[in-house]
Amino acid sequence: MVRAAVLSAVGVPLRVTDIDLPAPGPGRVRVALAAAGVCHSDISLSDGTLRQPVPAVLGHEGAGTVTAVGEGVDAVAPGDRVVLNWAPACRDCHLCGLGEPWLCTNAASAAGAPYATLAADGSALYPGLGTAAFAEETVVRAEALIPLPDGIPLAESALLGCAVLTGYGAVHHSARVRAGESVAVYGVGGVGLAAVQSARIAGAEAIVAVDASPEKEEPARAAGATDFVLADGDTTAKRVRAAAGGPGADVAIECVGRAETIRTAWSSTRRGGRTTVVGIGGKSEQVVFSALELFHFGRTLSGCVYGNSDPARDLPIIAHHVREGRLDLSGMVTDRIGLGDIPEAFAAMRQGRGGRSLVVFPGGRPVGTG
Repeated sequence: MVRAAVLSAVGVPLRVTDIDLPAPGPGRVRVALAAAGVCHSDISLSDGTLRQPVPAVLGHEGAGTVTAVGEGVDAVAPGDRVVLNWAPACRDCHLCGLGEPWLCTNAASAAGAPYATLAADGSALYPGLGTAAFAEETVVRAEALIPLPDGIPLAESALLGCAVLTGYGAVHHSARVRAGESVAVYGVGGVGLAAVQSARIAGAEAIVAVDASPEKEEPARAAGATDFVLADGDTTAKRVRAAAGGPGADVAIECVGRAETIRTAWSSTRRGGRTTVVGIGGKSEQVVFSALELFHFGRTLSGCVYGNSDPARDLPIIAHHVREGRLDLSGMVTDRIGLGDIPEAFAAMRQGRGGRSLVVFPGGRPVGTG
């Protein structure tokens, strides 16, 4: 038995309880988690914005050590340090064939099949996004694991599995930021801080961090922001354009997922500017543009899934930046917590407080109250 934070039904708080994990079957791997990041997507799963069968163990941003492997697994072995990949590409579908593995048709299939049982009554449990990282241990498909390069702290490497890959990819793959350009990053949580650091790595000249919380200014500047704009509604876009210099930012990265923020990000770019939407909004959020302004401004608005990243390709590159001191993982972590503290971390994210909360297990660093 292992301890896990279980979502028993959509819209109810997570509850820490015992679950029974099976031995890994063919193609499966058991992992002892060192840490798991608390991502806004976990909120979206818990409140029904994103679909997830329940009861479920959420958590998809994690890292740990392989403890056992099933038949046919040769990519990893017991003792290997790994990062969870919540969207493993099948490499066979149409979209994978087009070179877009982040849109893989079959990536989410594991989330729809039970993977464990509740210890109390034996009822089936589903893995959140196929990974179930809010637990001391998990069992996943071998394809859902990425070997962790040497020289990277195990606990902090959990952030590589979502926040960093997403923020880095949004800058380098979706927006394709070039040296000397100006970048505005809307929402300076975990993904936003990764985007700020990635814009600095890309050689952006001006990096404007935008957030509704004044407490985000210090970590944003530490990550590389040259300016900070406190979002206040009507004047936000104008102040971002001024901070970016000239007629507006070359690129805006939206990490909030709200219609108002998406519209503001788009409006803060210059003519011909590029806006990449990373944040996950609800289906009722509607963004409105006039036909004339779409023509006149010539701006580009694009979605971005998982940073348009291929973890197998990108994680070694990102790890190199971490080892060389260009990308700081620990600076993104504002709280180190236990399993029982996840509801409070959810509340902090809803209120726009903090960067990344990191659930740390005994395999990482024993902290927290959970």
